[in-house]
Amino acid sequence: MGDINNYQASQITVIRGGGDSSIDGWELLMKKTAPNALYNSSARFDAPKCDEDTRVEVTSELMEWIRDRSAPQRLLCMTGAAGAGKSCLQQTAAEKCGMGGILAASYFISSTDATRNTIDPIIPTIAYQLGRENSKLKWSIKTAIEKDPLIFNQSLVAQTTALIVRPVEDLRSTGADLNSLPYVILIDGLDEGEGEDRQAELLTAIERCLLKNGLPFRIFIASRPEWAIHTALQPGGHLHDLAYHIQLSNKYDATADMRRYLWSRFNDIGLRLDNPKWFSEDDIETLVEAGSGQFIYVATVYKYISERRAAPRSRLDAVLTWTPHERQAAKPFEALDRLYYRILSAAKEAYEAVDIHEGRNFLLLFRVYHVNISSFQLGSSLTHQSSAEGLSALLRLEPQAEQTLISDLRSLAFLEKGADGDLSLRLYHKSFSDFLQEPSRAKDLFVPQSQVYTHLAKGMMRYIIECPLDFESLPIGLGRLKDLPLSALHRGCLRDAVKYLPGFLASPTTVLDDILDEVVGFTQNGGWRKVE
Repeated sequence: MGDINNYQASQITVIRGGGDSSIDGWELLMKKTAPNALYNSSARFDAPKCDEDTRVEVTSELMEWIRDRSAPQRLLCMTGAAGAGKSCLQQTAAEKCGMGGILAASYFISSTDATRNTIDPIIPTIAYQLGRENSKLKWSIKTAIEKDPLIFNQSLVAQTTALIVRPVEDLRSTGADLNSLPYVILIDGLDEGEGEDRQAELLTAIERCLLKNGLPFRIFIASRPEWAIHTALQPGGHLHDLAYHIQLSNKYDATADMRRYLWSRFNDIGLRLDNPKWFSEDDIETLVEAGSGQFIYVATVYKYISERRAAPRSRLDAVLTWTPHERQAAKPFEALDRLYYRILSAAKEAYEAVDIHEGRNFLLLFRVYHVNISSFQLGSSLTHQSSAEGLSALLRLEPQAEQTLISDLRSLAFLEKGADGDLSLRLYHKSFSDFLQEPSRAKDLFVPQSQVYTHLAKGMMRYIIECPLDFESLPIGLGRLKDLPLSALHRGCLRDAVKYLPGFLASPTTVLDDILDEVVGFTQNGGWRKVE
């Protein structure tokens, strides 16, 4: 109908092309952005980045991928354990791209910053950075918002299409060379954005919209290997063939870099103290070994030692000799503990929210698998260690329960297949194991070892009682278990339950008072006859 002009005595309002002139689209966009998420924001002052002589191999691989615009895969996903140095690498890449004039947008998600701990501001913030660098893009983005001010309440695919894809296509229609635009988009900490479904939705929007032919962008996402990105990247996932995947924990050993980092930082402290011999080579090696290849450990230690008004040697000694006890003043691993606490708490909440897990204690179950790593000590010469599948079956959990249990802990733990094909739980960080075993660090997430032993003893008794076989007609002797009409897994569980139950009940770690009713019930139901 053309322009609609409404004249009033006190004002003139003109609405053109279906847009609302009372709304400034660019101002509305800025209200939806997260300024703290930019790589050079004041909120991220002195953000951690890689030293010049550290992480050289992986940094080179990242920058080569970024600069090779002819490479077919335009999405790079870097996953790795918590503390593996992903954010340092992202910050380093952002600064290099910024200096090179190729950085289109950056977004650093953080679960501890309420302005950037959700997925909602990501597309608006990327659109803002694109428009900031190009006046024609800015006009197209502004116009799109004025035509549809509620775009921010729509799906991420709709937002990406309206605020990024169409403005770039409009620019191309003017004859502009898209290859002259800054083209690198960096997103760090996907796993820290609230809501797994929203994380997955963002990955879908990136696939459907930003990886379209003709768009110039190369996108680099860093994340812990949690559900959304893990599912998308695994065989059969929608990004498996589209993404170039770097797995930090598997491919790159950061031990040498950690050693160089500590030497460099400690030498700087020596200059300040005018004492280059304030530390020893053995000190460095002890810290590197304790770090288990995870950069966050040595970074946390250095931050603690180098705090202002602190005596570095005294603090270094506190770290090297630290043994937690009540009222312990020194807390060298406080930052690390906050990270572990946050990840473990989120995993607990997600696991126990599933209806089929009702009544289960996630922390107790995880500790069972954790204690199993170093074997159960049942006496001076008797120990027991099971496969992860064996523990799941023994505790009457569903098949592959061990996989489900750690599905939100992939940044801290993994299941390793042995030569015999059995799975065993492994932790990336020795410091995470220390955290789990110390109540002053784990706080309300702590599960004592006595509770683990007691739970397993209870599980063994239940397994024997509920075994469907007619024990009276079975051959006598453990050596004939191979003849029982059970699967190999359940024969092994029955063998272990029969063999090790007395040891668990006799162990001083087991709290018998907590399972007296179960022992009585086991006896009354013929449990000991079945054992014999």
